[in-house]
Amino acid sequence: QAPLVESGGGSVQAGGSQRLSCEPSGRTFTHSAMGWFRQAQGKEREFVAAISWNGGMTFYGDSVKGRFTDSRDIANTTVHLLMNTLQPEDTAVYYCAASSTLSTGWGMRAERSYDYWGQGPQVTVSP
Repeated sequence: QAPLVESGGGSVQAGGSQRLSCEPSGRTFTHSAMGWFRQAQGKEREFVAAISWNGGMTFYGDSVKGRFTDSRDIANTTVHLLMNTLQPEDTAVYYCAASSTLSTGWGMRAERSYDYWGQGPQVTVSP
């Protein structure tokens, strides 16, 4: 079983909202930075958002700033990505990730900082 289990995703019309959740499975990530990345068909995986171990620091990709909100439940390290005002260009497979070495800082934006990944639910936004 994947160390991170994601829920949410599916289809939505443009302008709508969705929330993705990512819950640890089989291990804890209490002191881990957690990130979200997405990969559209035919494109490279890109950074979406990241949150520090205590929720005190967040980063967002330029294309989602002001529309997406990253949060985490400190008690069980579940992270949530609330996506508002979705557009067709947001269509992608969304992956959550956890770092075994990073708790906070600018490095949270880099894919190479993460070594545990979720299964990646599909989010499809129709015009």
